[in-house]
Formats: sequence, C-alpha cells, structure tokens
Amino acid sequence: MSELQLKNSLGSTEVVDLYFLEHRAKLIDIGAFLDRLQRASDNGSTEDFRIKAFNKAAGIITDQNPDKARRMLEVFSDFSSTLPDSAPQSKGASGAAKEEVK
Repeated sequence: MSELQLKNSLGSTEVVDLYFLEHRAKLIDIGAFLDRLQRASDNGSTEDFRIKAFNKAAGIITDQNPDKARRMLEVFSDFSSTLPDSAPQSKGASGAAKEEVK
C-alpha cells in the first residue's frame, strides 16, 4: 500500500492521534507571534501588507470550505507577471504580494 493510500484510509481519530500535537504547537507559535505584534511599539499595525495577508489566511483556517492549504497559498502568492523596476530594500521574498489583500 502506498503512503498516499495509507493516508487516505485513516479515520479522523487516527489523523488527530498522529498530527494533533504537532499542529497544536504551530498554533501556539502563531499566538506568540500575534502577541509580540500586538505588544510592538505601534500596537500591531494592520496596515502592513504581510499582516493583511496573514489575517486573511488565518480566517481560512476556521471556515468550512475545502482546499484550505491551496487557498492560503493563493493569499500569499504574487500573481503579477511583470518584474519590479528595482529590487526591494531587503534581499529575498517578503512572503506576500504587496497588492491590496481583499
């Protein structure tokens, strides 16, 4: 039996047994990030495009629609087809598109 077939044959209790603690830790880490952001000198400004994308993606976690991972990745994706005239001040990717997050 392939790994994919095995994963598809698991019941919800088995999935929780296998993955709950790992994802519990990730949610606590996210909570800690949000606490640090809120304690920041500007009280967690929501004007930053990355935080707007983060908040939108966080809302997907608790909605009842399928394909959460794909939809969250789309929130953080930059679908523009043109390159910027110059590189941003920091090296590397910013993790979210600078366009307005709806």
